[in-house]
Amino acid sequence: MKKLDITTSLEVYDSVEELSEELQDLMKQAVEVRDQAYAPYSKFKVGAAILLDKGEVVVGSNQENASYPSGLCAERTAVYYAGAKFPGSRILKIAITARSLNQEITKPVPPCGACRQALVEYEVKQKEAIELYFMGETGEVMKAASVAEILPLVFDSNCL
Repeated sequence: MKKLDITTSLEVYDSVEELSEELQDLMKQAVEVRDQAYAPYSKFKVGAAILLDKGEVVVGSNQENASYPSGLCAERTAVYYAGAKFPGSRILKIAITARSLNQEITKPVPPCGACRQALVEYEVKQKEAIELYFMGETGEVMKAASVAEILPLVFDSNCL
């Protein structure tokens, strides 16, 4: 028997003000689109802003549906749009923010498992890490140097 140890290393910033101006702007765009989310059932709004290699920014917010499985998370809304609209572009950075209408969220909220899997597909496809920055409504911001950092046992085409 072998033992496999998996570790994750994240950077933690006390607030969005500690980020570079470029990242503050990206997070600001994520906040703006978050507030446009359609979340009448969960009251949990998420926004994502993606910076592409040619400077374009693509945004997405979660879109719920009364038939729960038919909704879509902010991260997948944005990444699928980026893939359709800018198919040759590489994704450099993604800023994600979440807000609940029921309580204040002060801790960073990472992407859900389905979003991690969708994002890592693009990371594997472009053969380059995608930096993730995620936060709640206020407070700390966490940075993962790559999607694989928060999804270490990647399921990709090598598994098929």
